[in-house]
Amino acid sequence: MLERKPGSPFPSLVDRFVAYAKIHTTSSDSSDTYPSTARQFDLARVLVGELQALGLKDAAVDEHCYVTATLPATPGCEKVPVIAFIAHMDTYPEVSGENVVPTFHPNYDGRDIALPRNGKRIVAAENPYLQECIGQTIITADGTTLLGADDKAGIAEIMDALTRIVENPGFAHGPVKVAFTPDEEVGGGVKHFDVPKFAAKVAYTMDGGRRGEVENETFCADSAIVTFTGRDIHPGYAKDKMIPSVKVAGTFLSLLPREGAPETTSGREGYIHPIAIKGNCSETEVTLLIRDFELAELKPKADRIRAFAEQACAQWPGSSCRVEIKEYYRNMKYDIAKEPRAMEYALEAVRRTGIEPVLGLIRGGTDGAQLSAKGLPTPNIFTGEQDFHGYGEWVCVKDMELASDTIVHLIAVWCEKEA
Repeated sequence: MLERKPGSPFPSLVDRFVAYAKIHTTSSDSSDTYPSTARQFDLARVLVGELQALGLKDAAVDEHCYVTATLPATPGCEKVPVIAFIAHMDTYPEVSGENVVPTFHPNYDGRDIALPRNGKRIVAAENPYLQECIGQTIITADGTTLLGADDKAGIAEIMDALTRIVENPGFAHGPVKVAFTPDEEVGGGVKHFDVPKFAAKVAYTMDGGRRGEVENETFCADSAIVTFTGRDIHPGYAKDKMIPSVKVAGTFLSLLPREGAPETTSGREGYIHPIAIKGNCSETEVTLLIRDFELAELKPKADRIRAFAEQACAQWPGSSCRVEIKEYYRNMKYDIAKEPRAMEYALEAVRRTGIEPVLGLIRGGTDGAQLSAKGLPTPNIFTGEQDFHGYGEWVCVKDMELASDTIVHLIAVWCEKEA
């Protein structure tokens, strides 16, 4: 594998990660601007400078906070399809990402990890993957913030892979693009991303978890808005007249079974999940998520929602309901399957690092799903990030190194197979 140049002026993988983690880039789900927070430009500008220092002369950040750059092909490899690597700059908004203090735990011994502040611990029994990291260096925050490995580990790994390639000019490769995006954590990561202008054949998000994992599936997702209509009467004179729509909605919610809910499902199981309710005596609206890995299973779930709504109204004579189903996103496997090389070459790249790839699925959505739907097949590759979105977030340095190796191998595989 490509070695770093002795005396290199560029930071190491770990040094890059630590520097990025210290930059406050939390997004916001209550903002009406794009990006949702201006502070994401702080990291964007740093990355543009670092990319330009590596010789990627077209590196730039646009008004939407998208950082893009191109590593030109080496002579003889110009016709290799353009591939891209993507990671997001923002961190989860519900846990502080300000004043992050990356904390090192070398030679991990398999026991609970005590965080320096607030008495918090990462409990080994609740994190079985830690047992696969014994003897390695673990990085956490100090207990007062999240770490930001989601997804600054991915950014650091992409930058490290580029650095190693630039420092080894004899390494043959096709054209490689990179993109660093804002607002992934609030669902807007690729809202303004110009796929045709980016002009990549295949992309890979670096935003996965445990070592060796490559993900090519997400949920298929719809939402349901169920509106119950009742009758409002002055409560002092309401006997035999009032039909409180809020209570009709409550009856509806009580009919939803525990099985088939997020708290009782895992793996490939889908679910129906009520997430919001608002209204008054006259009209109440319930919003539900519908999720399944199989597209054909969305309609039966929607039909169940309609049936439960009608049953609720039947228990409150005079009430009525209407159900609106909205399409959200689809399992990206359908789009990725149109370009088989995307997964074939990714799995080969993982094998070349010396580990066996693990085919994974995402119980949620991803920027890759939206990019795939826009015509850019985008599987997701591991970064090492674990227990993200919380104070106990951690990453194993060895996993980060393997992720960087995977990027380099993947670039090599595309060149070998397609030159």
